[in-house]
Amino acid sequence: MAGKKRIGVLALQGAFLEHQQVLSRLGCEALKARTRQDIMNIDGLIIPGGESTTIGRLLVDYDLGNIIREKAGEGMPVFGTCAGMVVLAREIVGSDQYRLGLMDMEVCRNAFGRQVESFEEDLTIKGIERPVHGIFIRAPYVTRVWGEAQALAEFEGKIVMVRQGHLLATSFHPELTEDTLLHEYFLSMV
Repeated sequence: MAGKKRIGVLALQGAFLEHQQVLSRLGCEALKARTRQDIMNIDGLIIPGGESTTIGRLLVDYDLGNIIREKAGEGMPVFGTCAGMVVLAREIVGSDQYRLGLMDMEVCRNAFGRQVESFEEDLTIKGIERPVHGIFIRAPYVTRVWGEAQALAEFEGKIVMVRQGHLLATSFHPELTEDTLLHEYFLSMV
């Protein structure tokens, strides 16, 4: 299967199986990324939704933060969804929790409310011709971007999707819909 993209999904905690299923439907080799060796052998990485403080703690425990930073620094595309967005952020409002700090953005955790206040919304995304359905569950939003980071989508004036070169982050969960468009968008970056 020469040429098949090898995409790792950080499989420490959170919704990694759903991302793997979408990637498999799109013809990728979708791998659980749990070790440094796993990270070394992939073409792109997805950091799924879950609990950002737990994911951060596990990145430290499994000694994965530096290798992810190194690979991203070499140009490996990384896509963070929900908690993954928080982990990718350079700054987190009111928190000193562990994060990779790869993207020039500041995020506010659980900013749209608690689990019971979860919602769905169709979003207009810059550079994408049709709306994308977003599922927001205890979602963060971005309070500001700077440097190379660009806001690609907003909801009620809040930034919910950011791209910075080969790095991508969403507040919402594209893996929980039948629409594969955002995974295809990420794969086009790989």
